[in-house]
Order: sequence, then structure tokens, then C-alpha cells
Amino acid sequence: MIHDAGFVEVICGSMFCGKTEEMIRRLRRARIARQQVQVFKPAIDDRYDQKKVTSHSGVYLDAQPMESSQDILAAIDPETTVVGVDEVQFFDDGIVDVVDQLAEKGLRVIVTGLDTDFRGEPFGCMPELMARAEKVDKLQAICMVCGGPASRTQRLVNGQPAHYHDPIVVVGAQEMYEARCRAHHEVPRD
Repeated sequence: MIHDAGFVEVICGSMFCGKTEEMIRRLRRARIARQQVQVFKPAIDDRYDQKKVTSHSGVYLDAQPMESSQDILAAIDPETTVVGVDEVQFFDDGIVDVVDQLAEKGLRVIVTGLDTDFRGEPFGCMPELMARAEKVDKLQAICMVCGGPASRTQRLVNGQPAHYHDPIVVVGAQEMYEARCRAHHEVPRD
């Protein structure tokens, strides 16, 4: 995809659907095309490595951890043409404006994020980013109960579904989360 103007691509879905791996694939292709790439991640996401975006399957790229969305603007190299932002839902509300500013400067911006939280509700900035993006890809995982297509993230606490009123943000991986289909996604409200 070659454009004179910038544009935004959103890769979303549940945990374990391959969002980060797909972003890494696109960024590697950009590098093959001799485009200048920068990758960012929220500092809160330190599951695998503080300075890498890493898929659950172990594929990774070097990344710069950022405390706030404004830090991304300050870190952009003048030669950069493609920006990747992993786990965008963990950034502050300013991330939508940052992504727009980067695209308006002519950059290709690829972001990944959970479209819904463990409750199955829209997650943070994702609905607005999806609405503003030129391209949105919603990936599916495999339901850990039935093996069907999974679009939800099930948080587990001691092997049981997390309650609706539990905190929204708890960073973790397989030990705390599973991909589930609509029928097997549970969120007790009692």
C-alpha cells in the first residue's frame, strides 16, 4: 500500500488471536521495502520484555516503552515513515489524537489492541480508533472451551471467571486469560 497521505490501520480482537504477530509481519514487510519503522508500546506491558513487542508465539520486534501517548510524539524520528503501536488500549485518552497527528503528518500508523475488555465491553480508545481508521482487521482466536472461533477475552481468577466489578486492567497472559466464544464467555455480576 503506497499513499501520499498518512493512514491508520487497526488490528484488533481478543487475546491470543495474533494481533501483535500480524503487526510485526506488516512492520517487517515495511522494513523490507526500505521504509523507516519505529515501534512503541505502553510501559505497563512488561509481560515478555520491557523493550520488545512480543507475540504469545515468541515473535518479536524491538520497541520503545512509553509512559504516555505524548511521549510517542516526542520520540518520532524525522526519517520515520511507519509507526507501530502495540497494546494501544493501555495508553491514556490522548492516544487517539497522537495517532491522528502522526497520520496527518503522512505516516502509516499500525496499532493493535483489545477491542473489548474481559467484560465484553468496548475497551478504552479502541472504538474511536476503529471509527477513525482507514483499515480495521478484527482477528479471532480459538475458544478454549469448544474450539470454535473466539472473539472474547475471558479473565480467570483462581481458575474461575472474573467478576464484572473486578479491575479492568490486569496485565497477564495464559495464566490469567483465555480466548472464548460468545457462548462460553462468562462474567458473573453477583
